[in-house]
Amino acid sequence: MNESLSILIVDDDIVSLKILEKSLVKAGYRVVSAKNGREAFDILTVNFIPIIITDWMMPEMDGPELIRNIREQDFPGYIFIILVTARDSNDDIIAGLEAGADDYMSKPFNKGELLARLKACRRILELESSLKRANEKIKILSINDPLTGIYNRGYMNERLPQEVARAKRYGHPLSLIMCDIDHFKMVNDSYGHQTGDDILRKFVANLKGAIRYGIDWMVRYGGEEFLIVLPETKLSNAFQAAERLRALVSRKIFTIRDKKIKITASFGISGFEGSTHDDNVSPETLIGKADKCLYRAKKEGRNRVEGARLSDEGDTK
Repeated sequence: MNESLSILIVDDDIVSLKILEKSLVKAGYRVVSAKNGREAFDILTVNFIPIIITDWMMPEMDGPELIRNIREQDFPGYIFIILVTARDSNDDIIAGLEAGADDYMSKPFNKGELLARLKACRRILELESSLKRANEKIKILSINDPLTGIYNRGYMNERLPQEVARAKRYGHPLSLIMCDIDHFKMVNDSYGHQTGDDILRKFVANLKGAIRYGIDWMVRYGGEEFLIVLPETKLSNAFQAAERLRALVSRKIFTIRDKKIKITASFGISGFEGSTHDDNVSPETLIGKADKCLYRAKKEGRNRVEGARLSDEGDTK
């Protein structure tokens, strides 16, 4: 059954617990039971349940304390809580709501009223879920390049400093590959910008499929310029990876709208070996060195790889 139809009911009165469970199961809900707040909280730490109906007075942990503990945690979704009790003074209602309850019902509860309140609860949870999905889509759009689907520079500016800090902290190597499609303006001029966009998408797809999934990551740095970040990778290994990517692109024939198009790309590499603990290591210096190497690759004839350590002054590795 759908997880949104799961309910955790909490009551130390076994008779009341069984009556409530029977009513909810008959209404189509999946029910998990607990005899006190402590047991209920332990269940939640193992299995997320989005709806809770809890009694107020219970041993070990009462209803308000259970609610407060739940509200202090970071669960994967919102938990809607209905507090059920024979205490029905205004002060009690206020205390229950201030503890974090979303709704309040008096004992003995009316079955029809409870089911109506649960319908309202489900609408709220569905709205929360829709909002969460919308926010996730917005986040994806905010960090991804809309044309190629890989990360954008905004994401790079946030994550690359973390990668560099991690490499420096643990003394691990880190390398960058900056690549650029050769004579891309000629592609746009000869075939049009739509074809150029298709070339960019296929170029990225080929490179992305050839790097380590879940470890290396790729950024659209500029128009036809891309950055590949390779954690835990020495410069010599990054050079081999870049040469493999260069050869892959140069052999590839891109078929777009019945046109067969060949392209090449140039690659510049910079690297931090990790063990040197170089204080000059920063995202800016690594990108700057990779960019200079890429420029040298272009100057030396394109369709080639040039690389240097961060501490080198232009020597090719």
